[in-house]
Amino acid sequence: MDDLVIPLVQDEHDKPYVNFQAGTGKCELAGESFPEKTAEFYERLLNWIDRYIKEVGGSIEFDFKLTYFNTSSSKRILQLMMKLNTYAQQGGKVRARWLYHPEDIDLEEDIEDLKLISNLDLEMVPDENMEYRGLDPGE
Repeated sequence: MDDLVIPLVQDEHDKPYVNFQAGTGKCELAGESFPEKTAEFYERLLNWIDRYIKEVGGSIEFDFKLTYFNTSSSKRILQLMMKLNTYAQQGGKVRARWLYHPEDIDLEEDIEDLKLISNLDLEMVPDENMEYRGLDPGE
């Protein structure tokens, strides 16, 4: 099974960085997500997870490092989280974390909502090194 790597493209800030490693089960989804064709973009990710579970059946260590996502993306991210939860419920070993800037209260609330709806055992990790899109104090 091949890895799935979708690098960041210089002038395309709407798609997140994707690095799913078949050999280790380490997966990273980072950056911002608001692609024009959300379903098409996330279909590749969802299919890869399905194939990994079926063909490899190994542990999955999934790091979400998304700093922004739109409503359309949130639906697909939720599907991804639900797949991870289902795999864990069926005995698969899943470790999921979401790193976010501790001052990004809006993102923190969105993550909590996705965690609640998906039932995924998701560790929320405040990280000062994460990007924060908040307003400057003078604004």
